[in-house]
Amino acid sequence: MSQPGFDAPAGPPLGAVESVLHEPTAATLPLNKLAPEAALRRLELTIVRRLEGFLHGDHRGLLPGPGSDPNDARVYVPGQDDVRRIDWAVTARTQTTHVRDTIADRELEVWALLDVTPSMNWGTEGVTKRDLGIAAVATIGFLTQRMGDRFGGVIMRPDKLQRIPAQSGRTALYSLLRRMLTEPIVPDHSSGPFDLASGLEGLARLHRRRGLRVVVSDFLSPGDVELDPAVEPAWERPLRRLGVRNQVLCVEVVDRRELEFPDVGDILIRDPESDFERYVNTSDDGARARFDAASAAQRERVRVAIRRAGAGHIQLRTDRDWVYDIARFVLAYRRTAAVLHKPPQGVSV
Repeated sequence: MSQPGFDAPAGPPLGAVESVLHEPTAATLPLNKLAPEAALRRLELTIVRRLEGFLHGDHRGLLPGPGSDPNDARVYVPGQDDVRRIDWAVTARTQTTHVRDTIADRELEVWALLDVTPSMNWGTEGVTKRDLGIAAVATIGFLTQRMGDRFGGVIMRPDKLQRIPAQSGRTALYSLLRRMLTEPIVPDHSSGPFDLASGLEGLARLHRRRGLRVVVSDFLSPGDVELDPAVEPAWERPLRRLGVRNQVLCVEVVDRRELEFPDVGDILIRDPESDFERYVNTSDDGARARFDAASAAQRERVRVAIRRAGAGHIQLRTDRDWVYDIARFVLAYRRTAAVLHKPPQGVSV
């Protein structure tokens, strides 16, 4: 939303307020505020330790082979078994040489798709939706660091997909977050071949190894004015295909004023991804009620589509603490994840 003819006053940067007055020019969350070392330590104590084993843990491989978890002991076979795997405790008790097998345990690859299309460059509560999405990527990334899992990112612009290679370790995660924060802002009305549907298809093609996929977006498509939840959005089918081989978590980012229309008089409503513009009298109670109802129906359609696709769903708002919301979600989600992510019948995984 914007009001023409109104310029930002001179002085210090206005942060996310600039996204209401005009197109933002830089990130609204610097890296030191997004993920300072002190905050990381607190995050591990309040989130990771309580949620041990949810997004990570023992990742059993599809193929047999050496792993890290001990399995049953068996009699040593000369010429076939590695002497370094001899279990001396069992050998001493049985007086027969035994080796300890291991369970195949492969590292998990986590890939996060970040939507940075123009509709994400907006926020009224001190942070834009784009930067709230990066904060969500950071939080999920920290949750996967204790097991040394590899974390990679894909930045979805209208004109291209930018791939950030998956690496393990905190330094690599910081580098990924810095890359996302410094990614140039996409100007309004930018066009290109990529929307959320094609971005999901590209994510599936680029990374075929099974793992966790995190999709961070506002799930708004240019020109899509459908409100009926029975009508599938264009991105639902690619999301369902992505979930056949991977565990998928959708992070929907919204701003408070997208859900609760404010009373601020006559303003110009414009769509940053299309040519739609219209003046609206927000002091009209009926107009605000219709807007809120349409917005609620739009978000309900997103919720239903994600649920049909069999993906996890969390909604983050710019006016709330994203760490708290993710923690609350994970605590409830762990009870239903096994059922939610059960492969479709007839599909071999």
